[in-house]
Amino acid sequence: MDRTDRNAQFTRALMGLRSLVLNGAFAGGERLPETNVAERLGLSRTPLRQAMDRLVDEGLLERVETGGCRVARFSMDEIVAAIELRGVLEGTAARLAAERGADPDMLQAMDDLLCALDAAIDPERFDFKTYVRLNDAFHDMLAEMAGSQIVARECARARRLPAASPGAFLQGQDLIPDFRDSLRRAQVQHRAIHDAIRAREGARAEALGREHARLARTNLEYVMTQAPDLADRVPGLALVET
Repeated sequence: MDRTDRNAQFTRALMGLRSLVLNGAFAGGERLPETNVAERLGLSRTPLRQAMDRLVDEGLLERVETGGCRVARFSMDEIVAAIELRGVLEGTAARLAAERGADPDMLQAMDDLLCALDAAIDPERFDFKTYVRLNDAFHDMLAEMAGSQIVARECARARRLPAASPGAFLQGQDLIPDFRDSLRRAQVQHRAIHDAIRAREGARAEALGREHARLARTNLEYVMTQAPDLADRVPGLALVET
């Protein structure tokens, strides 16, 4: 097997294993059955173990002293902290982009993306799937605008923590009252972040980035207290101890 094939196998193992863990295929604290998972994903154990190493680094799995891994468990406080951490990192990315001066082509690309998001939430042609995809793209672009591989990498790592990603609560948000208003509020914040970066207002861009992440905290609190039946539709909440 050449390097390209090995990389493809690893990517397949990583995506498949992460999906199983986040969607509650295994309970928090449960030991991961390597042979079963390898068969389930149609992979050998070598790429699976590489994927397990990555998920240990991401915090979704924990090492077992006697060998192997178990699925991590999280408290509500830890999930809230993960959301706050994402806000700090994305706020930092926004501030650096503003202070250093974002690339004009990237600013234009973000403006084009925001126009597409406006169209996705237009009441006359509301397109939820497109919104989810473009929302993820916005956050990827925001992290890249800082011009730092370290910042982009850490933002990506924070977004992979359970229930901390920008789109985590979009999975069940179509059942949350006034969810379209929530998406419109998020879009107002998206545009405000873009405007602050363009105007090179670092402090404002950072504050907006941190505040934007707190929408996820609001949705988390709603799901856990008002609509716990939606929890199984939010990737990662199966690992949260209540």
